[in-house]
Amino acid sequence: MRTVPLGSDDTVSEFILGTMTFGTQTAPAEAHTKLDMAVDAGITWLDTAEMYPVNPIRPETIGRTEEIIGDWIAAGGTGLRIATKHSGEGAHPRDGAPITAESIPVTLEGNLKRLRVDTIDLYQFHWPNRGSFQFRKNWTYVPEGERAAIRQNFADCAGALAREVERGTIRQFGLSNESAWGMMQWNAAAEATGGPRVVGLQNEYSLLARLADTDIAETLVHEGITMLAFSPLAAGILTGKYQGGAIPDGSRRSVNDGLGGRWTDRLQPAVAAYLDLARAHGVDPVHMALAWLRTRPFRCAAIIGASTTEQLEHELAGADVTLSQELVAAIDETHKAHPMPY
Repeated sequence: MRTVPLGSDDTVSEFILGTMTFGTQTAPAEAHTKLDMAVDAGITWLDTAEMYPVNPIRPETIGRTEEIIGDWIAAGGTGLRIATKHSGEGAHPRDGAPITAESIPVTLEGNLKRLRVDTIDLYQFHWPNRGSFQFRKNWTYVPEGERAAIRQNFADCAGALAREVERGTIRQFGLSNESAWGMMQWNAAAEATGGPRVVGLQNEYSLLARLADTDIAETLVHEGITMLAFSPLAAGILTGKYQGGAIPDGSRRSVNDGLGGRWTDRLQPAVAAYLDLARAHGVDPVHMALAWLRTRPFRCAAIIGASTTEQLEHELAGADVTLSQELVAAIDETHKAHPMPY
């Protein structure tokens, strides 16, 4: 398993194990099997969040995924470093309260208790209090909030995180579902307060979702921030299993038919083009989608998840796949022909 830099003196495996269905689609015993498989494959990080599991999100299951991971650790599971998240405004935890300097230590104590660890390796804000253009909101996105208030909240939160770093409860910090402007404002606040700089950005990024290719890409490169790409297979769409309107039993589409707004009239022709491209170049489409992330001009790791252990084995089998320059160029041409299908 290859690694990419994370911050100035750390690394992250190119594949990160995603856990958002642990406790809903994935039963605890199977979740523990997947954690063991990840370690055996050389994955060194997992990603979770206080609000998991999802599909669906329920108030009564908030924190269950972290508990399942904590049970694995308590039973002797080792070898995986932990990235988890503090939910933004409007989520089930804390009745939708925003992220504040006061909410950070309380939320963090909950993360640590459920995970049964003393330190979180990468602590992330799940999305901005002010809203985000992620989750298909880019089509009608209107920036929210007042600049001075946003900057003051960042400064206050950076100060709170600095205290947690000093206390030893977190090592590094990252943002999720964030913009280029948000990353720059955070780093400015970190420099002013002594808080931790952003080392990771967890946004959706795949062959079908390339919002990060311009201003975000420039920010990642020049600020030394690593993209931790979630949904690198576009919620399973890029496997081809949903072509022709198919809905396999146990799949994400079986519990979320529209796949969070991804299912559109333009989607299947775009997916067909990528499947044809993989076939023409003799590459498995799953492995092509994951290996493409390695060709990006910025540091990039993929958060991979799977409904079954067989699917996880399939993804892991592509860890050493590399793409030819010819195929990368053809992918870009396909992107031009089928831009932003959702």
